Amino acid sequence: MAKFLVTGGAGFIGGNFLHIMVNKYPNDQYVCIDALTYAGNMETLAPIMKKPNFKFVHENICNREAVFKLFEEEKFDYVINFAAESHVDRSIENPEIFLRTNILGTQVLMDACREYGIKRYHQVSTDEVYGDLPLDRPDLFFHEDTPIHTSSPYSASKASADLLVLAYHRTFKLPVTISRCSNNYGPYHFPEKLIPLMIQKALRNEPLPVYGKGENVRDWLYVGDHCTAIDLVVRHGRDGEVYNIGGHNERTNLEVVKTILKALGKPETLITYVKDRPGHDLRYAMDPTKIETELGWKPEHNFDTGIQATIKWNLENQEWLKHVESGEYMNWLERQYK
Repeated sequence: MAKFLVTGGAGFIGGNFLHIMVNKYPNDQYVCIDALTYAGNMETLAPIMKKPNFKFVHENICNREAVFKLFEEEKFDYVINFAAESHVDRSIENPEIFLRTNILGTQVLMDACREYGIKRYHQVSTDEVYGDLPLDRPDLFFHEDTPIHTSSPYSASKASADLLVLAYHRTFKLPVTISRCSNNYGPYHFPEKLIPLMIQKALRNEPLPVYGKGENVRDWLYVGDHCTAIDLVVRHGRDGEVYNIGGHNERTNLEVVKTILKALGKPETLITYVKDRPGHDLRYAMDPTKIETELGWKPEHNFDTGIQATIKWNLENQEWLKHVESGEYMNWLERQYK
């Protein structure tokens, strides 16, 4: 029996992680802390809110006093930090909130880990810390020792947090691991991101905006596969190590959009090309050999099966999506506990 603190658990990846783990490990205890900023959605956690091994705490990881108090009360064994501002476009508009949450929030959590003791602190990072790869070199991949070379305030904040985590490991002997994952997609994805945005716009027969020529390449990973990889790293990974997580499912943005249109029976004439994002990375591609050989991880979904499951979920959960788009999801706590 172990007690986990999961930060940012009302978000996309953290929420999926909790859905899987709370049910998979009924003897373990999971405490979720989330600030419920715009992308934090309590409706995502509704299916597990009444589970006996789950508890929710509404708080910001940057609040040192509140975080330390929570550590003192709960006596955590493991900390998994999903909490982050993660939307690149928003980081270009307002970098400050990304630096505060992604760097200083990480510091607060690790200081609490040092004060109260834990078996492991795990940092959920991103492939974007590596920068990008050229489109004309499909033989190149990101490895764990690829130099950090960030392109946006978001990726710079995540890279800074990674370096801080490794520094705490070296200086203070804090037991840590880091995972860096390729682009995720799947259930409960906030509809500002590419795949859920395109699904919703296609369903409404609205123009589908594609940056530039749509040639930018991403390695797509179904969120459930990412969650099982994190679980393996947290429980069995080596202290002080970084693990890349990817599925060898590279697609251009344009290919992704066309796949969605085809699955929904919509015409490609809905595609609208818009001005490219500043500093838009060309290609991400992960080499997951390390996690495959050390921990035996393999993704269960390829892109074809994963995108079909994602589209199916979106079609069956229009109420959740409507609440996100209308802002009604922000009132969940009031509705639940009034």
